[in-house]
Amino acid sequence: MKSDRNIVFLGMMGSGKTSIGFLVSKKLKLDFYDVDHHIENKLKMKISNIFKNKGEKFFREYEEKITLELMKIKGIVVSLGGGAFLNKNIRNEVLKNHISFWLKTKDDILIQRIRKSAKRPLAYNVSNSDLQNMIKNRNKYYAKAQNKIDCHNKTKKEIVDKKRINFILKKIHSKSKKLKIDPKITNRIWKNMILSYIDYEKRNFKKK
Repeated sequence: MKSDRNIVFLGMMGSGKTSIGFLVSKKLKLDFYDVDHHIENKLKMKISNIFKNKGEKFFREYEEKITLELMKIKGIVVSLGGGAFLNKNIRNEVLKNHISFWLKTKDDILIQRIRKSAKRPLAYNVSNSDLQNMIKNRNKYYAKAQNKIDCHNKTKKEIVDKKRINFILKKIHSKSKKLKIDPKITNRIWKNMILSYIDYEKRNFKKK
């Protein structure tokens, strides 16, 4: 199964984008790319070290470059970094040309997961209140995704069940939106066709 559009998972760090994206790719027999892992492989550095040694500005610019490059590959499953969808260029590309899924999880669960991981550079030395504000701010962007998956109290198997996979397949194979034509344009076309036909009949009548 190949499509010009990619399946893109987005959401907060700790929402399960990598594991869910990987499972979906296996079920659909598609290649899977985790953007953060791809960046780490390219730079031979962990994300936390990239932030520490090169700074967030460098990371965000490189993240945009790598993400947009990946989006040129057709028919893959992609897991975005937690902050990637805040980038206007990335967001526009995903919304315009691909199928996006926001993995939504309750704030307290996300904070708990973030606290347990040492891989979250933006979570260092911040309070739970700061994390809640970050989640609230980012949710405004995540909400623009075409589809939302509520992951609360669901196992990975429940999230990637047969019903969900069939839904994704329908999205992939769904036809483009029908082109809306202005009625005025349609009327003009018909009028020109009728006038052309009348003119044609007149010329034929004269020949007779």
